[in-house]
Order: sequence, then C-alpha cells, then structure tokens
Amino acid sequence: MLERFSDKVKKGLREWTERMAGEQQSDQLQALARTENEYGVDPFGFNLDYSLAAIAPFMWLYRHYFRVEAYGADRIPPGRVLLVSNHSGQLPLDGAMIGIALMVEGNPPRAIRSMVEKWVPSLPYVSTFMARVGQIVGTPENCRRLLEAEEAILVFPEGTRGLNKLWPQRYQLQEFGLGFMRLALETNTPIVPIAVVGAEEQAPALMNLKPVAKLLGFPSFPITPTGTPFPLPTKYRIYFGDALHFTGRADDEDSELDKKVRTVKAAIQAMLHQGLKERRSVFW
Repeated sequence: MLERFSDKVKKGLREWTERMAGEQQSDQLQALARTENEYGVDPFGFNLDYSLAAIAPFMWLYRHYFRVEAYGADRIPPGRVLLVSNHSGQLPLDGAMIGIALMVEGNPPRAIRSMVEKWVPSLPYVSTFMARVGQIVGTPENCRRLLEAEEAILVFPEGTRGLNKLWPQRYQLQEFGLGFMRLALETNTPIVPIAVVGAEEQAPALMNLKPVAKLLGFPSFPITPTGTPFPLPTKYRIYFGDALHFTGRADDEDSELDKKVRTVKAAIQAMLHQGLKERRSVFW
C-alpha cells in the first residue's frame, strides 16, 4: 500500500514538472539521455525518472519564484564538460536553477551532475535523495569517473566561501580551488564559465556566527535580515559563456595551474559585471 502511494506521488510530481515545463520543453525533458542500468540507476545511484519527479518544486521556483532568464544554454558542447560557476545565496539554489536551465533550455538538454561538500550527505535523509537526483560528493575520483562517462559536471570552485559570503562581498569572487583545472587537463575536458546574477540578494548574510556553526558542525551559520536563509523572490539571470579549452600537464606547479584558473575566474567576473550593468532591478 505504501509503495502504491509512493508511486502515485511520484507520478503526480512528474506530471507537475511536465505541465510547468510546457509542451515544447516537456519534449526536452523526454529527450534527456538515460544512463541507468537494469536496476534503474547509474553506478552513482542517479535515477532520471525519480529526478524528473523530484525537480517539480524546483521547476516551480525556476518558472514562478525566481523567474529565471537563461542566456547561452545552447553553448554547452556535447560530451564531457565542466561547468564552473560563481556560488552564493546561503542555500545552493543557484546550482538547482542551473540544472533546470540546462534541462529545459539546453540544446540538446542535459542532466548535470553537481559536486557537493562532504558534509552534505551526513545530513539525515539527504544522502539517498542526493544520489537519486544525480548529486555526488566532489572527490577527484568521482569527478574523473563521471567525465570518463561523458557527463556534464557542475563545479563551484569557491565552495562554501562563496555560498556563505557576507553582504559587503556580494559579486566578489572568492578564492578558486585548483582541483577542477587539474581534472580538466587530465581528462581533456572543456570548461564552460557560468555567471549567476540574483542569488546574492536572495538571503544576504549580515554576519556569520562561527561558534554556533562549529557547535552544529556546519561550515557557517549566517544571520540574514529575515533571521533564516529562506530565499527572497529575487530575479535570477544565468549567463553561460563560451567553452574554454586548456592544454598542459595536470601535475604542473600550482602557479601554472593558477594562471589558467584565473582565466576562468576572469570570464565569470566579466559576465557578472555585464549582468549587473544590464539588470534594472534585483526583483524584476
């Protein structure tokens, strides 16, 4: 009985997803590549049908709450690719909106895999859900295996430094890690820079209570104007840049890798500046 109820809920959510996507973009969702085995999952636990049901609330956020505008989603090259974006907003909704954009706006549509922090799967009930919707812990080995399988991987090189930055630091990119560049060189993978405008204002952090964060085992404990990280209905604009191709050795000195990373960082920062210059308001 419980299984029948669960199937009914998933069917209802899947239909909700398709209604919000619209007829044309619903066809986009149907065209998503399937990678599952005979058990309905891929080696990491991803299940496309489960994911299409689970994204219904995020599709609603995409269409009606953040009213996302995506530019250049058709620039994503086929095959393996690293999607590198700025990160902000206290909650990783920017990653979810990028994922939805490439599902319904991409040509061809792509189901992307996001790299999450190691502490995320330790949260109750989260690990299985994350696996089913394609999100995995961002270890080099996990990334390498997915790239070898020709997947599209979303990376936030700022990590929690970007996600939890304070209000005065908005739209200022924090330090980028070098790991994504090593993987790109090792696997001959193109990098697509992405800039998200709007997430910085969804839950601006006024301060970070580090003692509380340490007590709870969180990377940070931000205090926002509303007292919670609940997002405001800001207007999202997502910009996808041209693919960047790099050559060199993955085991180069950090200083050499940093030069290449700075190229990616500069491309993202330039798109952020342009997006901020063009927008009329935070909320529309």
